[in-house]
Amino acid sequence: MSVTRRVLTAQLLTGLAASGGAMAQTTPPAWPARPVSIVVPFVPGGPSDLLARALAGPLQAAVGQSVLVENRAGANGVVAVQYVTRQPADGHTLFIAASGLMTITPVLAARPPFDPENDLTALTLAISAPNVLVVNPSLPATNLTELIAWLKANPTRASYGSSGIGSSEHLGMELFKLRTGTEQSHIPYPGGGAAVTDLIAGTLQLSLLNLATVAPHVQGGRLRAIAVGGARRHPLLPDVPTFAEAGLADYTTGSWHGIVTPRGLPAPLQARMEETLRTTLRNPEIAARLAATGFTVEATDAATLSRTISADLARWREVVRSAGISVG
Repeated sequence: MSVTRRVLTAQLLTGLAASGGAMAQTTPPAWPARPVSIVVPFVPGGPSDLLARALAGPLQAAVGQSVLVENRAGANGVVAVQYVTRQPADGHTLFIAASGLMTITPVLAARPPFDPENDLTALTLAISAPNVLVVNPSLPATNLTELIAWLKANPTRASYGSSGIGSSEHLGMELFKLRTGTEQSHIPYPGGGAAVTDLIAGTLQLSLLNLATVAPHVQGGRLRAIAVGGARRHPLLPDVPTFAEAGLADYTTGSWHGIVTPRGLPAPLQARMEETLRTTLRNPEIAARLAATGFTVEATDAATLSRTISADLARWREVVRSAGISVG
C-alpha cells in the first residue's frame, strides 16, 4: 500500500471513530432499564401523592416499565429529599418536589438540610394552584381597594390564619402586608381547613388559603373571595380577579409541584426524561383528575422549573428577612 493510501485510510478510520464517539455521546442510554420509583415526601392523600398516583399509570404505559409510588414522610419532607439525593443519577428515581419544601424550608433553616438548586436535577414544573385571598362576608370590603382601606383604618382589628408557620399561605400573607403597608395578626393552624372554620365563624377576618380549600365555601357564599393569586383567573372561580386585575401588580402566590431527580443526570437522558414527562402530564385523564382539586397542569421544560425555584428562593428569603420570621 502506498504512503498516500495509508494516510487516507488512517484519516478515514479516525473520522469514523470520531463520528462514532459523537454518536455515543449524544445517544441517550437505555431508559428505563428497570422499574421507576416516584418518591413522595408526604403521607398518602395530599396533593403530592395525588400527582404521583395520577402520573404513575400513564407514565408506566409510556415507558414500558413498572412505575411505583413511594411515600417517605418525615421532617416535613426533608427525609424524602435527602433519600433522593443519595440515589444514583440514572433516571430511575423521580421526586415530587413541592414548592414549600423546595423554596421555603431551605430559607427558614439556619443550616439548610439540602440545596434545591444544586442537589437535584430539574425535569418539569408539573402542576400549580393559586392561593386565594378570602374574607368573612361580614367584613365591609368587596374588592381589594376597599379591603386595603379597611385594614389601614383598623390596624389592630384584623387577624389572618394560615396552615402553619412557614407555609406558602403564611409567607404569601406577609408579602401582602409588606406590599400594601397593612398589618394583621397571624394565627397559625395545623391545616387550612381549621383556618377556614374560624374564618367562617368570624374569629378571623381574612386569610390567604389554597384554592381547593376555599373554593367550595366561596361558591356557597360562606366566604367572599377578593383576589386569586395566579397569573390568570381560575376556572373554579372565574369571577374572581387576579391581584394584578384588582390593583396589586407583580404579586402572585400559590403552590406548585415539580418533578426532579438526583443531581448528575447525563444531559441526553435528562432531555429524554423531560420530554417523556411533559408528554405524559398532558394526558387528559391526568388533567381532569387534578383539575378537580384546583391544580392546573403546567408541564413546562426543565429550565422553567429551575427559574421558578431560584425566583421563589430569592422572594421568600427576602420576606423571611423583612418580616423577621423564625421557626424556632
